Amino acid sequence: QVHIAESGGGLVQPGGSLRLSCAVSGPTFATAYITWFRQAPGKQRESVAGISASGVTRYAGSVKGRFTIVRDNSKNTVLLQMDNLEPDDTAVYYCNANDRDSGTSWGQGTSVTVSS
Repeated sequence: QVHIAESGGGLVQPGGSLRLSCAVSGPTFATAYITWFRQAPGKQRESVAGISASGVTRYAGSVKGRFTIVRDNSKNTVLLQMDNLEPDDTAVYYCNANDRDSGTSWGQGTSVTVSS
């Protein structure tokens, strides 16, 4: 069974930075595709950034150049470095792990608020 725990959210001023962490327990992390999603109040959940087992990344256009996703397979962790944050980045951020054997798993989310 896969368990996901996100951390690192908080309140930050526009232009600031935060680093979110996604810790994934279970035997299939090394083969899982990991995606960070976010859901702002009143909006649908959207994909922000994803990283494959081999380290290939993709980003939503709204965060490209500001967010960086990296994975550390030795620690079963995926980080989302968020720089130059904007008020529109305010949302609950969720980590998703998708693996052929374990299926799809979600964390409980971590809240990010960008406000002056």
